[in-house]
Amino acid sequence: MPRLALYTFGVLKSPLADPAPLIREFYDLGEAVYREISRHPGYLAHAEPAEGDRGSHFDLDWGAWGEFAVPAWYGKGRTADTTALAATLSLWTGLRPAFEAIYTGLHRTALNRRHDWFERAEHPSYVFWWASDDAIPTWQDAVSRLEHLRDHDATPHAFTFHHSFAPDGTPTRVQGIGPKRERVG
Repeated sequence: MPRLALYTFGVLKSPLADPAPLIREFYDLGEAVYREISRHPGYLAHAEPAEGDRGSHFDLDWGAWGEFAVPAWYGKGRTADTTALAATLSLWTGLRPAFEAIYTGLHRTALNRRHDWFERAEHPSYVFWWASDDAIPTWQDAVSRLEHLRDHDATPHAFTFHHSFAPDGTPTRVQGIGPKRERVG
């Protein structure tokens, strides 16, 4: 059965190495969010660097998730002192479990504070796509999907909660997610 891949990407207002309280809050809440989400029904896995790896996202060993990559529009630093981004790559059983994990609990709290930490962007901040049950999505694939979404809007290749597709490529809607459809009859 296909699995749902999710890539999120945001440009932070300050580098990750910034000692300011706002970045510490982001880190602290982020660690708690990961712990909570990893216990959520429907969550399968997320990209993590090899144990003990230190440095910038770009220098880490991400194992089967591949070499770290960012969208073309990211223009900030790439060193441990200058990197100013937050990115996640994860696998889910479906849209409903991902929606429930993202829009409840600590992640919902973090979403409510996103403008404290992240620059406002004209680009999409997340993308979904269906991955075969034996595939591990890579960072490069994730960036390609996000850029495809930006350039072509939602398609079965790259989509959002509001404009989603089933694994077979047909448009789908999970109740409570996406635009309301006009009722006929």
